[in-house]
Amino acid sequence: MRYTELGKTGMKISHLSFGASSLGSVFRETNEKESFEAVEVAIEGGINFIDVSPYYGHYKAETVLGKALRNIPRDKYFLSTKVGRYGKDGVNTWDYSARRVTDSVYESMERLGIDFIDLINVHDIEFQAALPGGLQLVVDETLPALVELREKGVVGHVGITDLQLNNLKWVIEHCEKGTVESILNFCHYTLNDNALEDYLDFFEQQGVGVINASPLSMGLLSQRGVPAWHPAPKPLVNACQKAAEYCSQKGYPIEKLAVQYSVSCERIASTLFSSANPANVKRNIEWANEEPDWELVREVKEIIGDQQRVTWANS
Repeated sequence: MRYTELGKTGMKISHLSFGASSLGSVFRETNEKESFEAVEVAIEGGINFIDVSPYYGHYKAETVLGKALRNIPRDKYFLSTKVGRYGKDGVNTWDYSARRVTDSVYESMERLGIDFIDLINVHDIEFQAALPGGLQLVVDETLPALVELREKGVVGHVGITDLQLNNLKWVIEHCEKGTVESILNFCHYTLNDNALEDYLDFFEQQGVGVINASPLSMGLLSQRGVPAWHPAPKPLVNACQKAAEYCSQKGYPIEKLAVQYSVSCERIASTLFSSANPANVKRNIEWANEEPDWELVREVKEIIGDQQRVTWANS
């Protein structure tokens, strides 16, 4: 396992990290025993960064993760959670106000059973872009509230997350330098979309650490096929399915290649994946510690062809 400092935070995090969204039964119904084992396997395999959110499973992911962490020494992991996005029974709600995000931090700590959050993220800022105040509210209200908690020692570091890279850049440009210490972006350093590369110089110049998420591009890069809810346009779905079939014929699962490719960029501190299956966690760790077949990477990118960097709106 490779460990890289996340920006200027001082946190040296594993190049593969554990996303706990699966513990909230986001993708399938899960049980606590299996979820606990998944977390334990991750830690035992050298993963030391865990990401979660109150949004995942309407607090379930945080609650289950908190139980799983009870028997794991606190110095074995860095923990990240989020504020701003919530949801219940399929209904999304967003509240990026200073009061709500402050309360949210303390509520998360209670569910997680901890008294310090290493990294607090503003979740999916593009949704605030469509609300009154727009992204300027994140700059003027959300982030200052979190910085205040950082100054009090309640949280260690402050970051922002989004699918849209331009939103992340805009917020950083409109904040005082050092306010945003890290970004989390998903589906933009994958076999079908490496747009994150275009922003790495900017983030590095700002001293901002980079976390990549969803190496399988939310299921696009999988042998079992894209989930029905996936927002990707049909031509991209078809191209990724052809790539998956090609990898299968080569005896090299596209999931394996996708994970290996996503963790290969040393300018990206870590890549997040999520699974509540202990066997899948162990397998992903093994894959992430191996070099990809670069010729197969080239062939897969060629198959995806003009669908490279085709993206979609968050949902």
